[in-house]
Formats: sequence, C-alpha cells, structure tokens
Amino acid sequence: MAQKRKGSTGNGKMSRAEAGRKGGLTTKTRHGPEFFGRIGRIGGKKGGDTTKKRYGIEFYQTIGRKGGSR
Repeated sequence: MAQKRKGSTGNGKMSRAEAGRKGGLTTKTRHGPEFFGRIGRIGGKKGGDTTKKRYGIEFYQTIGRKGGSR
C-alpha cells in the first residue's frame, strides 16, 4: 500500500508548500546550494538600488535613525 506523504492533500494534487519544497530541492540538486546565496545577493542589490532610486539616500538616513527606537 502506498504511504501518504506528510502534508499531502490526498486528492492527487500538490499543495503550494509541497510544490515550493519540490522546486527548491530540484534547484539545489541542479545548481548546488551556493546558487541560492548568489541569487540572494543579486536580489538584495537590485532591491536596494530600486529603493534608492525611488526614495533617495535621505530615506535610508531616516530609517537608520528610527532603527534603534520604537
């Protein structure tokens, strides 16, 4: 008898969590774990550049001052 996978919906369909996990493991197998670090740095750089263009350097100064206070 086939075993039910943990988190499986049981109707033959895959949940979003299962799909994401499966895709991540496949990517890790194909490209290696260091791939995630590389694309993470690229994403962070792009996001930072976009924010800097959109809000300016003063935005970072303001949020930096607010960082320690609540």
